[in-house]
Amino acid sequence: MKQNSTKKLSENSLKLRDRIVRDLKEVSSKERATNSTRFFKTGKGEYGEGDLFVGIRTPEIRKISKKYLEDLNLKDLDFFLHNRIHEYRLFAVITLTYMYEKTKRVKDSIKQRKRKEKIFNYYLKNRKWINSWDLVDVSAPKIVGEFLKDKGNGKGKRKEREILYDLVKSDNLWDQRIAIVSTYPFIKQGDFNEILEFSKLLINHEHDLIQKALGWMLREVGKKDESVLKTFLENYASKMPRTMLRYSIERLDEKERQRYLNS
Repeated sequence: MKQNSTKKLSENSLKLRDRIVRDLKEVSSKERATNSTRFFKTGKGEYGEGDLFVGIRTPEIRKISKKYLEDLNLKDLDFFLHNRIHEYRLFAVITLTYMYEKTKRVKDSIKQRKRKEKIFNYYLKNRKWINSWDLVDVSAPKIVGEFLKDKGNGKGKRKEREILYDLVKSDNLWDQRIAIVSTYPFIKQGDFNEILEFSKLLINHEHDLIQKALGWMLREVGKKDESVLKTFLENYASKMPRTMLRYSIERLDEKERQRYLNS
C-alpha cells in the first residue's frame, strides 16, 4: 500500500513538473534567449560561461510561480534549480522567495520558524546552482538576509551570522555576492556592521560584480544614514576600486562626489 502511495505521489509530481515546463516553454522566445546569452556574458572565460537561456521574461516567470505555488514543495524545485536552463533556476529561486514569504501566514511561531529554517537551509545547501548575479540578487536578501536579520547583536559575533563571514571569505564569486546582498535587510533596519566589514575585506576584489554589489549596499547605507557612509568614504575612498566607489556615491551631491573621486 505504501509503495503504491509513493508511486502515486511521484506521478503527481511528474505531472506538476510537466505542466510548469509546458507553461515556461509557451512564454519562451529565441530572440530573447539570444539577447540574454550576450547580456549575461556566457562566452568562454566569462562569468556565465555555458549558461543556457530559452528567453523568458522575469514577470512571466513570477506569474507561473504564483500559479503553482500552493502545489509546490522543496523537492519539486530540485528539477528546476539543478537545471542547466537559466530561467528554470530563476523560477526555482523566485518560488523559494514566495515560499519563504508564505511562512509568515503561519500563526504558530515554532512552526513558522521551522519552515523558514527549512527553506534557508535548502537555499544554502543548493547554492552552487544559484550561480548568476540575477539569481542571487532576487533571492538572497529575501531568504538568507531575512532569516538572519534578527540574529546577531549587530557586531557579527553570534553564531547564526557566521555563515555570511564564511561565504564572503570563499573563493566563489557567487558565495561572496550572496553574503554581500544578504546584508540588505540588516541595512534597512540600521544594522551596518556586516556590510562595512565585508567592504573592508573585499576592497581589493578585482571582479566588477563584487565591486558593484559592495557599492550598491554602501549606497543603501547612505540612504539610511549618510553620516555612516561618509565616515567610511573618508577612510576608504582612496583605496576603493572605481566601480565600487562610483556606485556608493551615486546619491551624494556633485561636489561631494567629485571630492571622493579625486581623493
